[in-house]
Amino acid sequence: MPAPETVLTVRNLTVRFARSKIHAVDGVSFDLGTERLGIVGESGSGKSTLGRAIMRLLPSAAKVEADQLDFDGAPLLTRSEREMRSLRGNRMSLIMQDPRYSLNPVLTVGKQVAEAALLHQKIGKKEAYAKAAEMLARVRISDVERVMELYPHQISGGMGQRVMIAMMLLAKPRLVVADEPTSALDVSVRGDVLELLDELVRENNSGLMLISHDIRMVAAFCQRILVMYKGRVVETLTRLEDAQHPYTRGLIAAMPDPRKPVRRLQVLDRPAIDALEPRP
Repeated sequence: MPAPETVLTVRNLTVRFARSKIHAVDGVSFDLGTERLGIVGESGSGKSTLGRAIMRLLPSAAKVEADQLDFDGAPLLTRSEREMRSLRGNRMSLIMQDPRYSLNPVLTVGKQVAEAALLHQKIGKKEAYAKAAEMLARVRISDVERVMELYPHQISGGMGQRVMIAMMLLAKPRLVVADEPTSALDVSVRGDVLELLDELVRENNSGLMLISHDIRMVAAFCQRILVMYKGRVVETLTRLEDAQHPYTRGLIAAMPDPRKPVRRLQVLDRPAIDALEPRP
């Protein structure tokens, strides 16, 4: 099988915020092809900061540096904000974790999805609404015409996440960063949303970065996993069974497994982990 086409190249990416000596992201390097790549770690490990650094969506207080940060073979860090706006929502998309806070509460669903087509495909309003309706049907929303007239607070969390996916993938982006896309959803709909996301990403031949706390879910869905701890990638895996680093093993052991019930879940052995990850 041929190697996946490279979509994103990251070499020694660091992020530091003003007045802080600690790197939120510390020397991260990886390549992303037309594949599903999982980024896992506990809160504060740098997962979301990494995703937003790639999208160039961090505040001005953040200092982002990298030996190389290339999207489709072209550098990202030297692009102007105007150039980045033409990429975001078009060639690069970010799916946020909670549609209640990610969707505009004063705009209807139809207007928000159509806006992506109006901004990036340079088409008329009527055609944009037609594309929005087609995409909402693709994400398995029934009674599309009625839903397009609703506001975000009038739809369920699962439907809102489908709307977010429709809006972000309408332009068929090359890179999709999904930041905890199922954390606000009921367990009963998480699988459906991931299946839908996988279907559309495959169809568009995109590279997907899936950011999550749930290492078991990521392992079941993604082809590779990067495990982050204190801003660094401590291990890269294709299977959880191959985990060697004590932090990765600790994350796995800390999650309930119905196949192997225990009276008490383990906690991370931070002294042992920190001994392997010395800080400058």
